[in-house]
Amino acid sequence: MPAPLDVVVIGGGQAGLAAGYHLRRLGLDFAVLDAQPTPGGAWQHTWDSLHLFSPAAYSSLPGRLMPPQPGETYPDAAHVVAYLTDYEQRYELPVHRPVRVAGVHRDGELLHVETDSGSWRARAVISATGTWSRPFVPAVPGRTKFRGVQLHTVEYRSPVDLAGQTVIVVGGGNSGAQIAADLVPAAALTWVTPREPRYLADDIDGRALFDHATARRRALDEGRTDSGGVASLGDIVAVPPVREARDAGLLKAQPMFDRVTATGVAWADGTTAEADAIIWCTGFRPGLSHLAPLGLRGPRGHIPTTGTRALGEPRLHLLGYGDWTGPASATLIGVGRPAREAARQIADLLR
Repeated sequence: MPAPLDVVVIGGGQAGLAAGYHLRRLGLDFAVLDAQPTPGGAWQHTWDSLHLFSPAAYSSLPGRLMPPQPGETYPDAAHVVAYLTDYEQRYELPVHRPVRVAGVHRDGELLHVETDSGSWRARAVISATGTWSRPFVPAVPGRTKFRGVQLHTVEYRSPVDLAGQTVIVVGGGNSGAQIAADLVPAAALTWVTPREPRYLADDIDGRALFDHATARRRALDEGRTDSGGVASLGDIVAVPPVREARDAGLLKAQPMFDRVTATGVAWADGTTAEADAIIWCTGFRPGLSHLAPLGLRGPRGHIPTTGTRALGEPRLHLLGYGDWTGPASATLIGVGRPAREAARQIADLLR
């Protein structure tokens, strides 16, 4: 078994790379374990038309600005993958892949990281596995009886795959709105949302969202009134394709149905809708199964933290899962600050 490291980072996407950048700057001995066979994290697996909410300069990891994409104000996913690949190489981050972590265990003064390709020991662990690996689909009555195709956001790629079909898109967040707008020209669309869609003002993009999330965190830290964060502004960023479809009257949401039938969906008032396919844009849960041996799970599947540090295990930090692990920490621009704080706290602990 190799000698213990200072830190093992689990996950080689944007959060893991940001952590690696700061760990390197502090001179710590670390390894990044990534389950993916190639660089780019979850950005490798998005639908074809996905673009960032922000210009490249406002979508950067610490230390290196994302270069602009020629001809695009908001870079696409392929541009992000290229940027993350370059970032990893530029800073010579020690990423090992594909390595899938099975479990993290306490081992005296060390943490033991069990993987499908051997064991690692470390004095601290940063978990940065994100949520993409744990798509959530609600337990709607009749869902298993549907005879058509059911996809989650993670499985949708292109309107070409559903051209000419009748499609129901479920979800009132960004993914639901963007995929619905993507399908409008190609399919007979029904868009279903749990509540009336709430669009953010058209001039708001990722820059404003990050500033708002950061201001909320500062207010909470100072004991001031909770502003409600990004959720208080709305649920849907009006990126150009969504805005165009909305303004053309092509994105008209229906209320959530009560059950799924063999051939579609049905509402309580007897209304029905037929469908060849249902796309569930219903969110994700944090991918934390590898931390189960530590016995730290709290409400809603989260591990209680102070900042990024797990309350029940000071050698463990969680990074990039959402606001509960740092304001806007699930975004490219937002993950840098909590990554820096996690690295600093680990360095202090190891001293």
